[in-house]
Amino acid sequence: MPYVPVRDLEMYYEQLGVGDPIVFLHSAYSRGILAFGCQLLDFQRHYTCYFPDFRGHGRTRCESLEWSMPQIADDILAFMDALGIARAHFVGYSLGAGAALYCATRRPDRIATLTTIGVSASPTPAGADDYEPEALIAHGQQEIIDQMIARHAEAHRGNWQEFARQTTRDWRRYPALTAEQLAAIACPALFIAGEHDEFASEEQQRTLCAHVRGSRYLIVPGCDHRPHMLSGQPVFVNREILAFLREHPLTG
Repeated sequence: MPYVPVRDLEMYYEQLGVGDPIVFLHSAYSRGILAFGCQLLDFQRHYTCYFPDFRGHGRTRCESLEWSMPQIADDILAFMDALGIARAHFVGYSLGAGAALYCATRRPDRIATLTTIGVSASPTPAGADDYEPEALIAHGQQEIIDQMIARHAEAHRGNWQEFARQTTRDWRRYPALTAEQLAAIACPALFIAGEHDEFASEEQQRTLCAHVRGSRYLIVPGCDHRPHMLSGQPVFVNREILAFLREHPLTG
């Protein structure tokens, strides 16, 4: 299973499919391939799909346990350099969607298209307090704790408490993008949110579109923060994203 040196990381990633590259950027509490289980088969038929584990997550290794959304964005751009990927389509979910926004504001020349799921341009900190390690223990959330231990043992080296603290810190702070930063995004963009997503409302998607030229948004009926997952409408979401990508081929 592949690792690649990226800055101060040994970054773990998975690669599937053949065709133009898509970089899939996962959510918090998750890792590369877990966040996009319902996309694997549909997308790898047409594209080379990359699923990196972020700094602090999954199987990616680093001496430091600290991480942030902007730092992850720099890592992903360096990951592309390490693999010789000049430009790619980006599909990001939640934390990964925020990192994708940062990538697109910093290096618009590297992003062919941008698809985000479940993100806004400003922090949505509601609920973060409940995921502090002390709160998880006090409220008997052992299943969540066990998942953090199992999913991220290599990244946090057994220190799930620090992983939880880093996640809630990032949750409260990011993304924090100005109108000027968003205006720097030069690629076609599709912003997706579930109808009942508490972290990415329709109004917030409209705000993104107002600042990103040539962008559009999609609200997935009846869905929460996970419209692309099995509990949502993955067939519908996949079809919409693939149609969007076909409108904007990387080459040709």
